[in-house]
Amino acid sequence: MNWISITLQWYLTLLVIGLIFTPLTKKIFKSFSFDFGYPFAKTLGIILLSYFVFVLGIVKILPFDRLALIFSLCLFAIINWIIFKNKKLPPTPYPLPPIILEEFLFLFCLFFWTFIRGQEPSIHGLEKFMDFGFINSIIRTKFFPPLDIWYTPEPINYYYFGHLTGALLIKLSNVKASIGYNLILATIFAEGVTQVFSLVTNIIKRYNQKLNNFKAIIYGLIGAFLVNLGGNLHTIYLFTKGYPNEGPIPFWKIFSKYNPTSYWYPNATRFIPFTIHEFPSYSYVVADLHGHVFDIPFALLTLALLFIIFTRIKERATTRVAPTTIYNYFQPFITNLLPTLYALPPIVFLGFMSAIHYMTNAFDGPIYILLTLIVFFFMFGFSIKFLINTITLVASFIFFSLPFSWFFKPFVSGIGVNCSPKFLTDLKKIGPFIFEAGNCQISPLWMLFVLWGFFWISFLIFLFIKGREKAMPFLYKKLNDFILILFLFGIFLTTIPEFFYIKDIYPQHFRANTMFKLGYQAFSMMGIASIVTFFLIKYNNRTMKQWSNFLLSIIFIIFSLFPSIYPYFSVPSYYGKLDRKVQLDGQVWLKDNNLEDNEIVDYLNKNEKGQPVVLEAQGDSYTDYERISAFTGLPTVAGWWVHEWLWRGSSDIVGKRIPEVVSLYESKDVEETRMLIDKYKIKYVIIARLERQKYSNLNEKKWSKIGRLIFKSSNGFGALYQVNQ
Repeated sequence: MNWISITLQWYLTLLVIGLIFTPLTKKIFKSFSFDFGYPFAKTLGIILLSYFVFVLGIVKILPFDRLALIFSLCLFAIINWIIFKNKKLPPTPYPLPPIILEEFLFLFCLFFWTFIRGQEPSIHGLEKFMDFGFINSIIRTKFFPPLDIWYTPEPINYYYFGHLTGALLIKLSNVKASIGYNLILATIFAEGVTQVFSLVTNIIKRYNQKLNNFKAIIYGLIGAFLVNLGGNLHTIYLFTKGYPNEGPIPFWKIFSKYNPTSYWYPNATRFIPFTIHEFPSYSYVVADLHGHVFDIPFALLTLALLFIIFTRIKERATTRVAPTTIYNYFQPFITNLLPTLYALPPIVFLGFMSAIHYMTNAFDGPIYILLTLIVFFFMFGFSIKFLINTITLVASFIFFSLPFSWFFKPFVSGIGVNCSPKFLTDLKKIGPFIFEAGNCQISPLWMLFVLWGFFWISFLIFLFIKGREKAMPFLYKKLNDFILILFLFGIFLTTIPEFFYIKDIYPQHFRANTMFKLGYQAFSMMGIASIVTFFLIKYNNRTMKQWSNFLLSIIFIIFSLFPSIYPYFSVPSYYGKLDRKVQLDGQVWLKDNNLEDNEIVDYLNKNEKGQPVVLEAQGDSYTDYERISAFTGLPTVAGWWVHEWLWRGSSDIVGKRIPEVVSLYESKDVEETRMLIDKYKIKYVIIARLERQKYSNLNEKKWSKIGRLIFKSSNGFGALYQVNQ
């Protein structure tokens, strides 16, 4: 089966999910006149279906297998059919031309990034072993939580809901996991493009209902491109002599002619020393299916929901109560309370989405709770409505995240204060705040401008436009307030790491994760706000002089060019000239470089349907060790050291097991070996090239006494032993 037919098979699964959830999507997005939010149907369906089987799997009611997934999908189809037949949808018919356009856009983007990824599909390097191992463990699991592949017999202590959604799509589509990995990435890209397109298009249509669809589509496409493929102002270094990767130099000091050979695209995400500041385009290129990538379409769905709630103008009439003395006394409270209670379901759903964010990428849960509270404040101020909605949001978040958090132990130890004064470092800790001597990193303003300058310029243009809104209708001002929230909150997120950081295990890079996770969400928020600002420059030409309109347009276009050209350098740098035959199987690199490992993986995946323990060589994070557990989903005794240290809070977690793994491979004492086998319930033992390299005193002969050789690789370098039970 070639890559086109496999991608079509995958696409049909996504299309079915989207069509099934279209009635519910239309009900939720009834104010989106352009398309009723059709691009969000696939994401909504994936989330609800995944959460449904996740909860039933946690309580051991429904196993995580293909038959159960099909049953669950059919159940949701019935629910959506009831919604459709009960006429609980807006009477307006579906706008078919925009919907067809968006479906073609999704299909094009899916095939486009599948083709790109097919130029170098290897599940190898960076975090890919971890992400693929999580997916494979979930695929193998019968009930939840899934097993940690690198620390048997414990469950995963990481946010893995996004990986669960990927495993679900692999099971439903019946595609090989090592192919599905790359199709998941292409799916997230296609979701991101179409959802930004829909959100931007519907926002500007709310500004101007008379705007013809062609113009709205153009703005939507520009927004989809910049948010998903755009970078930052770092591409100005294309016009410099370049700089050492670890030693950025101000661009104005090294200006030269156009010099693309000096440009290295990852530097745009590691510009400020000891920090990380990635964005979606970089993530799509390097292809790690980490939580922040899985959460891209989920976050866009939440932003769309917040827009709908914030811009809803009319409230339902309150219930009439007889005018008694008691009523008159409580009338202000009742008047505020009843409409709020009536409108609680959307708030509950926002709490649900906050839980999804937390389970997918833990930082994002608090981020979107805080953003939602800011939206509530803009809507209600400090009032009874604000209080009720806040309590509902937080309670819903806790309730919906409980099936995950019950088995999850957070590995954050506190909130660090950047550049703490000495009198605080002497105290070391007050409540959740940590004061560490020597932890002081302040980002130079010019570096922050390189990262966020495009959004800053867009924000200043927006403020200039907003200052002329006095004569505009109420809806226009309401829309402007929402864009203002996105800008202000985005700037707030990018400012936090200058003052605080979430404490983890990394000493020199102590604020890297904080800057990374906060800035990642800020990028999408301010990206959407920036494109709407570009539209407002044109839309407000009646309230501004022609020269100012022209000047603002030129400024915006010039600064947007730098982020726009980023993919023209990042994609070729990673994937070459795009002239190779498309190959989607991410396991092929293993066959080409370690034939014996590839054959062992294939044997285990074909013959072992459960999840017994496999013994393989233990190695450091980001190395090729733990390749068998990653590519099979079978747990091993000890895996990537630094990762488990981060997830479980101590270097001893893996450290204490390393000598035992050495003994298992090198010890001549059969009884000691049997004792360790029983301790970890080992079923399979891998002896291949990495094991022979790492354990110089490898004692292979004893495994013929303890177990039996069940597989030998064709090149003779790899052996798989099954231990006698």
